[in-house]
Amino acid sequence: MAGERGRLTDLQIRHWIKAGEPLAKADGGGLTFTLSAGGAAGWVLRYSHGGRRRELTIGRYPDIGLADARGIATIKRAEIMQGRNPAADKQKAKATAAKDWTVRELAKDYRAKKLVNLAHSTQVSYGRHLKRVEKKLGALTVREIEASDVVALIEASGLTWGESNMLLITTKCLFTHACGKRLINVNPCHGIMLSALLGERPPKRQRLMLTRDEIQLLLGAELRRRNALAIRVLLATAVRSAEIYQAKWVDVDLDGAQWHIPRSKTGAAMDIPLAPVVVDWFNELRTLAGESAYVLPAHSRSRAARHGGDTHLNKDTLREAIDHWLRTEEPAVRRFTPHDLRSTVKSHMRALGVPRDISEMCLNHKLSGVEGIYDRHTYFEERRAALEKWAEFLERCETKHHPM
Repeated sequence: MAGERGRLTDLQIRHWIKAGEPLAKADGGGLTFTLSAGGAAGWVLRYSHGGRRRELTIGRYPDIGLADARGIATIKRAEIMQGRNPAADKQKAKATAAKDWTVRELAKDYRAKKLVNLAHSTQVSYGRHLKRVEKKLGALTVREIEASDVVALIEASGLTWGESNMLLITTKCLFTHACGKRLINVNPCHGIMLSALLGERPPKRQRLMLTRDEIQLLLGAELRRRNALAIRVLLATAVRSAEIYQAKWVDVDLDGAQWHIPRSKTGAAMDIPLAPVVVDWFNELRTLAGESAYVLPAHSRSRAARHGGDTHLNKDTLREAIDHWLRTEEPAVRRFTPHDLRSTVKSHMRALGVPRDISEMCLNHKLSGVEGIYDRHTYFEERRAALEKWAEFLERCETKHHPM
């Protein structure tokens, strides 16, 4: 970098550009004016670092004039004297800028690469909370986000403790994805405790077990017939609500009086024996379903249209139907959810003399301990007997006759 500096003049530079011949002219100290065959004029700084010749592009002429180019070259030469490599620093800055994603861009990438591989219910839950993150933080860059931003997001959401927890989990997963891409080094959600923001988690709601009188009132409720039949099937088979509203006719064998429940994250695959009255209910549902592949097709045409013309009932329909009946008719029935029907079945089966292990298997619960590990028997006939006894009890309730 030694040698005479300030060799060039603005007049010379303008003359060279007008002539249009490609060239490289040194100003001294490594600063060089270049002109390409295509007429692009600019400045480069040539220097040595680590025993090798290097070159740093300073900028285009006339955006950077001669005086400015000399000033920049002076600063860069000082950095070189301190042992730094300005060309490498510039490349690193460009790489960092290329990864300076917004939270909205990160969420898009997370959806495409991570969210699609999760269970459907998880996709729905995380997707709902990702929208909240995008609405509040989407325009900020990922590197700008701090723990205080996540805390503000949660506190401003106005969600229940459980939903706030899911929001925190979703946000943590999103920024774990950012760490994996090396956009950031530390997850801003690290160390945030929901109990410190919202207090300790409220006690979980205890499952309700309907009494015989409440069951009788439920079976006599004025509900839309398809909803009434779905609730009867739920109550008679003890399946999970998702298993009835997602059920397909291909899995229901009415001639063989059994219903196949495919494997899911909540339980293993299982064949449910159907009592005669339950077969009758399914036959009625078959007529109501028309050409649908689903036992409980969507009520709304627009919902079906959004899913290619045929889909299952909305997951909230049965719960909303029950809530509407309790709110409008005000029967002498405690507020309950479709899932409470499973605990109701378990309680009454024990009262009917069904052994505990059989009632647990009717609910597709895994047996505990060594028995749960080694006993692979499905107890199909024992479960059929138990479910038929339970269905007879329901028939007696519906006819207001209660002999045990």
